[in-house]
Amino acid sequence: MTDFDTVDFFTEATLVPDPYPYFDHLRSKCPVTNATPFNVLAVTGYDAALSVYKNPAFSSCVSVAGPFAGMPITPGDSDDVSELIAQHSANVPMAEHITSQDPPLHTRTRSLMNTLITPKRLKENEDFMWRLADQQLDTFVTTGQCEFLADYAKPFSLLVIADLLGVPAEDHEEFTAVFAGQTVGELGADAPTSHNPLEWLNERFYRYLDDRRRAPRDDVLTGLALAKYDDGSTPDLADVVNLSTFLFAAGSETTTKLVSSAVRFIGDNPKLEGELRDDRSKIPAFLEETLRMESPVKSHFRMARTTTTIGDVTVPAGTTVMLLPGACNRDAQKFEQPNEFRADRPNVREHIAFIRGAHSCPGAPLARAEGRISLNRILDRMTDITISESDHGPAGDRHYEYEPTFIMRGLSELHITFTPVG
Repeated sequence: MTDFDTVDFFTEATLVPDPYPYFDHLRSKCPVTNATPFNVLAVTGYDAALSVYKNPAFSSCVSVAGPFAGMPITPGDSDDVSELIAQHSANVPMAEHITSQDPPLHTRTRSLMNTLITPKRLKENEDFMWRLADQQLDTFVTTGQCEFLADYAKPFSLLVIADLLGVPAEDHEEFTAVFAGQTVGELGADAPTSHNPLEWLNERFYRYLDDRRRAPRDDVLTGLALAKYDDGSTPDLADVVNLSTFLFAAGSETTTKLVSSAVRFIGDNPKLEGELRDDRSKIPAFLEETLRMESPVKSHFRMARTTTTIGDVTVPAGTTVMLLPGACNRDAQKFEQPNEFRADRPNVREHIAFIRGAHSCPGAPLARAEGRISLNRILDRMTDITISESDHGPAGDRHYEYEPTFIMRGLSELHITFTPVG
């Protein structure tokens, strides 16, 4: 049995399949409590998390790196470490991306998205989703079985964000191959190595956007390449590239996890499939409950700039705070019987799977649309959706593998069987 008081959340393999008992243990001590050998301040309470998201005393500079940021800051040495953060934050992993930025830089970077995520562009992207869902289902639906992540969720999510960002249709196949981990030889002699898809993505978007700045076209990439900050100034090309690649990676990852979790819940509960099939208006609330129960972001971090508080807990300047959306979304003070899946939960949209405050997920409407469209087409074309017992065990004793990371919460595989419709 794992000793939750001494366990290392960041490396303990037994916490990967089911971290929720650990989250409950932390919350039973206090919604804000010291945890892990790195002594981060873990936040497992819903109200406590909201107070952090709204408090400008917390910097996002360590959003991804957390206690591994390598910043020479000792909590409690000073009541204000803002200057030290300014000096060293550029060396923190992922510092160049919007998720690690604080205002005013974060505000400027986010303003660039106003030219991309517009109602018109989202509508065009949604039309693409309906076509893509059928195209992807066509590749396997007649077989009556699939590994859902590889056959549907991953390629669908990847190509949706590729379309939103304006990746030319003729390059979609190459993008899919790179993110599936295929080799240089399979991609062609001039293709970059695929062991680091994000490096390849950065190079590819730099090429796209540099070309559009030199020779504008009537396309989405040109709009992104020529986007200006709110004050009318032109961003460095590298900043636009970083925003594009982050949106691409984050958008495809989180939606893959949402759609696969939703199908797992349906496969584990035949009653849910029937209810959703008979009344498609229930799909949006079902997806919100999926997000609450299985938040795609497992943990992210903040650093206290100044000595401050979270509720009644004093937080010394320089303290790394670990926010756990999956824990906060199962706080019984906010959600009644929080470990029970309730598709009709009345306050479900108050979950914080998409974070809150300045860093609330700009792609939330996109993710919701992907989930809604996917489930509608899956229900149109499949029935009797069940979890493969040969791969995951019988009902009541399922075994699922999850990605071994402390940052994200998502299935590694999901094998299902079904009856094709039509």
